[in-house]
Parts: sequence; structure tokens; C-alpha cells
Amino acid sequence: MNLDLNEIQQVVEEFEKDSKALKKELYKIAWYMRGSLSITESYMLDYTDRTIISEIIKENLDTTKQTNFPFF
Repeated sequence: MNLDLNEIQQVVEEFEKDSKALKKELYKIAWYMRGSLSITESYMLDYTDRTIISEIIKENLDTTKQTNFPFF
């Protein structure tokens, strides 16, 4: 595969964007888990585990909103 300089720059920028999005997701998971899962441990999660945990977090947030219980 031969890429010119502009195409290489686009690929690098896309990788950086994906990397930042992944880091944000991992920090978010670690924050919501508050001690149950460290940021280092969150880096070891695969895509399926991250998806499941994110769904559980969303469900818990929705339940908190519906019940008007305080969010900790």
C-alpha cells in the first residue's frame, strides 16, 4: 500500500482520534467503577467487556434518573 504524505497524515489523525476516544471510555469506566476497577485494569478489558460495562453504567444512570435517588 502506497500512501502520499497527506494520506499518511489522515491515517495518523484517525488513529489519534480513535486512541483518544478509547482512553476517554476507559477513564469513564474506571471513574464509574470507583475502586472496583482501576484505570490500569480497564486497559486490559476487551471490546465486549467494555461494551457490557458501559451498558450496565447506562442502565444504572437511567434507573437513578427515574427513581430520583441521588447519584454518588
